[in-house]
Amino acid sequence: MGKKMMILGASALQVPAIKKAKELGFEIILVDYDDNAVGFPLADVKLVVSTLDQEEVYRQALIHKPDVVITSTSDGPVRTAAYVNEKLGKKPDLAYEDSLCATIKSYMRDRLKENGVPIPEYYVIHDYMQLREAVSRLGGYCIVKPADNAGSRGVVLVDFRHTKQGESNDRKLKEIYEYSKSNSRNGIVMTEEFMTGAEVSVESMTVDGETTIIAITDKFITPPPYFVEIGHSQPSRLAEDTKEEIKKITLQAVKAIRLQNGPSHTEVKVTPKGPKIVEIAARLGGDFITSKLVPLSTGVDMVGNSVLLAAGEQTDLTGKCAKGAAIRFIQGTPGRIKKITVDDGINALEGLEEFVLYKKAGDKIDSTKSSNDRLGHVIAGGETAEEAMSIAEKALEFVHIDIEEE
Repeated sequence: MGKKMMILGASALQVPAIKKAKELGFEIILVDYDDNAVGFPLADVKLVVSTLDQEEVYRQALIHKPDVVITSTSDGPVRTAAYVNEKLGKKPDLAYEDSLCATIKSYMRDRLKENGVPIPEYYVIHDYMQLREAVSRLGGYCIVKPADNAGSRGVVLVDFRHTKQGESNDRKLKEIYEYSKSNSRNGIVMTEEFMTGAEVSVESMTVDGETTIIAITDKFITPPPYFVEIGHSQPSRLAEDTKEEIKKITLQAVKAIRLQNGPSHTEVKVTPKGPKIVEIAARLGGDFITSKLVPLSTGVDMVGNSVLLAAGEQTDLTGKCAKGAAIRFIQGTPGRIKKITVDDGINALEGLEEFVLYKKAGDKIDSTKSSNDRLGHVIAGGETAEEAMSIAEKALEFVHIDIEEE
């Protein structure tokens, strides 16, 4: 093919897209701030540059002249890719202005509200006093989160329903504000109503403005005050009429951010008042949802199709099967890992597709406050979602983490 593709991000979650692009014959220009990123050995050109540094990435693009710039599963680089492609005069699959609405939660909420998409009540927070007032308006029960980050970093539940106003509440709220703000790239914080109900994500692909929904994923999340995803399964086990409502508002959300070509990952909460959008991202779903679970449950290669689409090639989004898939993340408690033992029988567990540890003996760990705190994962496939989930849960029983308190 003789073409060049610049891919923003060289982490493990980006590797499937990198491999697909190489299969298509692209010369790969890889960009990542981490000199030891696992994808770099696959690069034809290695650039140790932050994927969020738009001007430097653009400067490198002028030097290396890629035919297209893409990212796979990361939010921030979506903006950089849109910015650089626009500056290079490429046809925008997502305009830079619209990329802000797909990556910065305050922009996203405003855009969805303007387009009548169901969302929670929300407030954009620039200082502590604004947060204090917003929490009061929301009855002392709400979510505080960074306007610009992902992976549940800085997301906290505020629950003052059963406490009186006073110094202790003020102190706690200030701590929450500083924690959330410290995790926000632009320093802006959001607060919004706490939505109850099942949570799902919707994996979609848009081609020439027409969106195809590939899968709906059930999500499993840690209890409050932090909201970290600790498992996913497909297909969703929600009622068919509920899934139709989810699909409807997802298509509204994709249209609202004006995505023309590319994947999208939309998180939805099924509240007592109906489904509402939590967030929408103009990228593939992370946590191995699109790289592992979607192919197992549907037979659709979303990663491959996203690369084909970026390359201007024909895509195939037709489902090839209807099976189950699940991932479970390994959690720990605060301390230092003394020993990790894995029973031999795990390798003989039928239906287990993958087992990976992120941590090793000697590593200091925290409770699960963000996706960075997870210790590893198991992925399983089965005839149904229930069967896949059962296999994944069984696999966790083979893994023993011995933790010393510090």
